[in-house]
Amino acid sequence: MGRGRSLRAGFVLAAPKLWEQYEAFQPGPDYRMPYDLSNDYWLYDRCTRVAAQTHDSLVIGDSVVWGQYVTREQTLTHYLNELAGRRRFANLGLDGAHPIALTGLIEHHASGIRNKPVLLQFNPLRLSSPRHDLSSEEESQFNHPKLVPQFVPWLAPYKDAISPRIGVVVERSVPFLSWASHLQQAYFDRMDIPSWTLERPTANPLGTLRAGLPPSDNLLRHESVPRYKRGITKQDFPWVQPAKSLQGRCFKRAIDVLEGRGNRVFVLLGPFNEHMLTDESRQRYHEVLAALEAALKAQGVEYYAPAPLASDQYGDASHPLAPGYEALARELLSHLPL
Repeated sequence: MGRGRSLRAGFVLAAPKLWEQYEAFQPGPDYRMPYDLSNDYWLYDRCTRVAAQTHDSLVIGDSVVWGQYVTREQTLTHYLNELAGRRRFANLGLDGAHPIALTGLIEHHASGIRNKPVLLQFNPLRLSSPRHDLSSEEESQFNHPKLVPQFVPWLAPYKDAISPRIGVVVERSVPFLSWASHLQQAYFDRMDIPSWTLERPTANPLGTLRAGLPPSDNLLRHESVPRYKRGITKQDFPWVQPAKSLQGRCFKRAIDVLEGRGNRVFVLLGPFNEHMLTDESRQRYHEVLAALEAALKAQGVEYYAPAPLASDQYGDASHPLAPGYEALARELLSHLPL
């Protein structure tokens, strides 16, 4: 009995590392996480470790870094590398990674990012309303609930019961559980193997595993046209001041965690499409931006807040199109100390 328990414990400890030796993962130029695996945090952790070994600088952020309206050859990191003349910057953007989720991602699934120059993007859109800030008292759907704090601070919009929250906390601490989740995400349509087999009684799970990881994502998530051609009108966002913002507080925590691991952090504030704001909302946005800059200065963090791109270089409130990324890369590279 004791030997059996020891064998099971040994398997639980060894399986994730052994799987890395079996599962081929050689990200090429302009690699970005497959969109359909945005919730595969075990794979993201592996991406960060490989990127830290192969690139000088790491670029972390949400779908703005990932590139919602562009192919992977049109992203911010692509143009930064093109202008730098080498593969210097790695795209570690994750779709939907608002600052609260990004903090959890860095804290629990990016421990391999150490002693590196890090370009950390902050999307001001996350402060555009209490709902986006997750400080509203109303229940709402949001991306990456497994990455947010499960208990402290208590997020009012997050209504999961206590048991699933405990499960999330345990999974963060047990690599085997995170790896098992990776298998479900990458190979079994986000299902456990018994459920997957019941729906596909003639399929061979081992054959599915042998298929390997999906390739780097190179699809457009949205049509690459300016926002005004898509019927997006001017918006009157109410905005949340950074001093009262949950997203802003967690972003500060993300910087602290990265710096605590010996990384040199440089923050990109934006980009943000001011052209789509009403005059009143634009004035409030400038107040928010000034407060964000003041907070970064007080924290001793270097940053760059780019001027607005041309209106036709945005796909929506915060995502540039390819010409916008190229213009932003030129401006950003001249300010980077990394």
